[in-house]
Amino acid sequence: MEELKTNNQRRSFIKQSVYGTISVIGLSQLQAFAKKEATKITILHTNDVHSHIDPFPDNDPKYPGLGGAARRAALVKKIRSEEKNVLLLDAGDIYQGTYYFNKYGGELELKIMSQMGYDASTVGNHDFDNGLDGIVSKLQFANFPFLCANYDFSDTVMNGKTSAYKIFEKEGVKIGVFGLGIELEGLVDKKNYGATKYLDPMVKAAETALHLKKEKKCDVIICLSHLGFKYAEKKISDVEFAKQSRYIDLIIGGHTHTFLDKPLVSTNRDGAAVCVAQVGWAGIKLGRIDIYLDKHTGKKKMEGSAHTLTNIFDIA
Repeated sequence: MEELKTNNQRRSFIKQSVYGTISVIGLSQLQAFAKKEATKITILHTNDVHSHIDPFPDNDPKYPGLGGAARRAALVKKIRSEEKNVLLLDAGDIYQGTYYFNKYGGELELKIMSQMGYDASTVGNHDFDNGLDGIVSKLQFANFPFLCANYDFSDTVMNGKTSAYKIFEKEGVKIGVFGLGIELEGLVDKKNYGATKYLDPMVKAAETALHLKKEKKCDVIICLSHLGFKYAEKKISDVEFAKQSRYIDLIIGGHTHTFLDKPLVSTNRDGAAVCVAQVGWAGIKLGRIDIYLDKHTGKKKMEGSAHTLTNIFDIA
């Protein structure tokens, strides 16, 4: 367990509102396309942050000095100052991993995410670690929705607390975002998820994506998935999901703590491109996907990267 900083340090961080300046990677060859024809949508994403609010210690053997919520907030603020159409999304497992969760039960994590302006998250398996009552008691501190299409909470205290999807509109572009959760049985203690029903994620993804595309007329469809990137055994993963999918442009994944410097580009059932992204864990990286959409032709181009948060981004 990481050492807790002093109370004064913690209070200073929580109250901090000026995050400083961060440099970001410039545009690639897609610039010409963007300038002439397309609306640009910038998707920023995290997954499996696991209550890592502070950076790793400088003497950590694997991640010395990396991460930290203040640095992430600084980078998000910088990108928002440069781009008009930004969404900030999370693929679950917000909770569990440091003293902050043990002490505050998720309240601090949700307050910080709200301060950063997250637009949506899905539900990860560790988000059940304090049980359903634990989730419900802390939702008041989140000013963003939790999205999950394949957990049926109707017989629990979580009934009505999540949505299958949400639609965002940026410069006339409709962006449908929905969530998928992993099988809880055998992974989470039964008492922590109670009467939650797990529904087949591929069936619910197909239904939701079809609804968003055909009925809601979404131009871009994004799935926040906590299924995991890839498995050796026969088990549904984001890689397999992408191949089976239709209408989904981007899968932002979690659960397996997979560090991808750039999204994996796959093809779906119709031969269309699907990007699969994931940025490891613990808030070490912030993912970025720039989507360029020509509203007249419907053509899309996507470019992705992952920004490592190092001490270069320390706040004075």
